[in-house]
Amino acid sequence: MASNRLAHETSPYLRQHRDNPVDWYAWGPEAFAAARDRDCPILLSVGYSACHWCHVMAHECFEDAETAELMNTAFVNIKVDREERPDVDSIYMDAVQAMTGRGGWPMTVLMTPAGHPFYGGTYFPKPQFDALLHRVTEIWNGHRDELDGNIMALQEALQRSASVTPADVLPGLELLGQTLQALGQNFDAEWGGFGGAPKFPSTMSLDLVIRNFAAHRSEGAAQVVTTSLDAMASGGVYDHLGGGFARYSVDTMWLVPHFEKMLYDQALLARVYLHGWQVFGHTRWLQVLDETIGYVLGELSDGGGGFYSAEDADSADEHGHGHEGLFYIWTQAQIRALLPPELAEAAIDWYEVTAEGNFEGATILSRLHHRGELHRPESVESARQMLFEARAKRARPLLDDKVLTEWNALMLAALAEAAAAAQRDDWLEAAIKNANFLLRELRTPGGRWHRSWQRDGGPRHDALAADHAALVSAFVALAEASGQARWIEAARETADTMLDHFWDATNGGLFTTADDGEALIVRQKDLMDNATPSANSLAVSGLYRLGALTGEARYANHADQIVQLAATVVAAAPTAFSHLLGAYESRARGIAEIAVIGDRPDLVSALQRRYLPNCVLAWGEPYDSPLWDARRDGFAYVCQNYTCQAPVESVEALITQIEALA
Repeated sequence: MASNRLAHETSPYLRQHRDNPVDWYAWGPEAFAAARDRDCPILLSVGYSACHWCHVMAHECFEDAETAELMNTAFVNIKVDREERPDVDSIYMDAVQAMTGRGGWPMTVLMTPAGHPFYGGTYFPKPQFDALLHRVTEIWNGHRDELDGNIMALQEALQRSASVTPADVLPGLELLGQTLQALGQNFDAEWGGFGGAPKFPSTMSLDLVIRNFAAHRSEGAAQVVTTSLDAMASGGVYDHLGGGFARYSVDTMWLVPHFEKMLYDQALLARVYLHGWQVFGHTRWLQVLDETIGYVLGELSDGGGGFYSAEDADSADEHGHGHEGLFYIWTQAQIRALLPPELAEAAIDWYEVTAEGNFEGATILSRLHHRGELHRPESVESARQMLFEARAKRARPLLDDKVLTEWNALMLAALAEAAAAAQRDDWLEAAIKNANFLLRELRTPGGRWHRSWQRDGGPRHDALAADHAALVSAFVALAEASGQARWIEAARETADTMLDHFWDATNGGLFTTADDGEALIVRQKDLMDNATPSANSLAVSGLYRLGALTGEARYANHADQIVQLAATVVAAAPTAFSHLLGAYESRARGIAEIAVIGDRPDLVSALQRRYLPNCVLAWGEPYDSPLWDARRDGFAYVCQNYTCQAPVESVEALITQIEALA
C-alpha cells in the first residue's frame, strides 16, 4: 500500500509509522482543519523512537487493518514525536495524568477539533483500544454534551503551571535542607538510588547530594553517592562493553534495564560521575565518565559535530523480528565460541555470565556481585575489546538520528566541564565542534533557534525555553573550559532571546513556548525536573553563572524571580527542584568570581581540576566584564560581588584563598 503523510517527515519516530494503514497526520493546522471539516474527534498518539511499548502498540494496533479502519472512519489521527514537540507532549501528558493518575508512552489522547482533551491513557492492547474507539465514536455522535464537564475540568488543570504566583521574597536555604531530607528518606540503602522499581538515575538529585557532601562531609551523603554510583555502574543498566547507560532499570538492583540509550542520560550521568570523581577521588568513576563520553563520541556523533538522540531498546534477530535487549546479551556458549579459552573464562567470571542467564535465557553483563570493582585486569580488557568488536557485527538497535538542541546543549555542558576537569584536549575539541555545529545548523541568521535538526531535512520546529536555557549553561561552561570569549557572547545573545520571548512579565519565570510561537490550548511553564532539568531550573543555573561572569545584574535578577516563583511549590515536591536548588545555593552563599589574567595555565588548571560549584572562572580572551578591569598579567583575582582579595600568582596562594571562601 502507499505510504501515508508521515513519509514526508524527518523524525525517525514519525517515519516508523509511514507504512501504517492509519491515515496519520503530523501535528499542524492541516489536521485540525480536517477535524473541523469532518466534525470528528482527534486521536493524538505521542511516543518516541526508542520507546519499546510504542513499538508494541504500533504492531498490535496501528499496523492492524481492522483497527486502522476504525481510526480512519471516526477520527483524524495525529502522530507526534514527543522529543521534537515536548510542548505538545507536556500539555496532553498533564491531561492524561489528571484523568488516570499516571502517565507514560505511548500516550493516546482523544480531543476535540479545537485540541481540547476529554479522554486519554497510555498503552492499550488491541481489544481494549478497539473498544475505546467504538465507545468514543458512540458518545461523540450521540451524547457529545457528556464530554463538556471533562473538557472544562481538564482545561483548568492544564493551566495550573502558568497560574503559580511567586513568593514575596527569596527563600532561605531551609528549602535545600528539606529536599536533602526527603532524598535521604527515599534513598535505597541496599542498591542506591531513590525509591523502588522501576528505578531511574535521578541525576539532578544525586548531583545535589554530591554538592552537599563537598560542603559538609556528611557520612550520610557519602553513602548515598557511593552506593548509588557504584551500584549503577556495576549493574546491567551500564553497558560494560561499550560504555553509556540505559534509560532506567526495571528492578531495584540496576540489573535489567529498559535497553534504550538516550543522549540526555549520557550527559547528565557523565556530569554526576565527573563530580563524584572530583569530590571523592575514585578513579573508577573517572573510568565510567571516560567510557560514557567515549560511547557518545563513538556511536552518537553525526560526524559534523552534532549528537544523535538515542538508540532503541530493540534489535532484530536472524528472522528480522525485534527483541528487547538482544544486542546486549550473551550466553556462555557465545563467549566461548568467540574467545580463546583463557579469555573466555576470564570474561564469563568477570561479567557474571551464568549457564541459566539473568534475562530470557541469556546474561546481561554486570558486576552486580562485585559492586564498584570496575578496573579491568589485562585479560578482561582484552576479552572486552574482542566481545565489543564481535557485538558491533550484530544487528544494531535503531538509531534516532535527529539532533535536538536541548539534549546537545546538555551534552555540551557536560563535555566542556569534563574536558576542563580531566584536562582532556580531545574532549574540549569535541565540545567546541558541537557548539559550532549548533550555531551553524540550529540558529537562524536573525538569532532565533530551532529545536531539531536532521541531515536530510535540516532544522525543524521552533526552539522552546528548555533549548535556550540549556544553551546558556552550555556556552558558559564552554567559555570557562576554553577561555574563548565568543562563547560568552553566544551565551549573552541566547539569554537575551530567551528573556525577550519566553519571560512572564506578570508572575516571573519562563513560559515553555515563545510569545511569537504556535498558540497551543494553554501556555504552560516547565517548572519541575523530570528526566532532564526543567527549563526554569536550567535558566536559574545558567543566568546566575552568566551574570557573575559578565557583571550584568539583570541575569541574576531574572534567576531570582524564577526561584521566588518556584519557592511557592517546592514544598509539594521538593525532589523535583534539585537542579534549581543547587544553583540557588551558590547564589545564597555567594558566587565567587575568579579571573586569571594573562598566560597562566598552571593557575587555570589548578582551578579547573577542583570541584568548585560556587565559583565562576574568567580566563584567556578578555570580554566585557568588570572581572577584566585594571588587572595585572600573571595574577589571579578571587572576588565576590566584584570585590577582590589581594591578587596572587602561585597555585598555593590561590587555593588558600579559594578554601577560605567556605
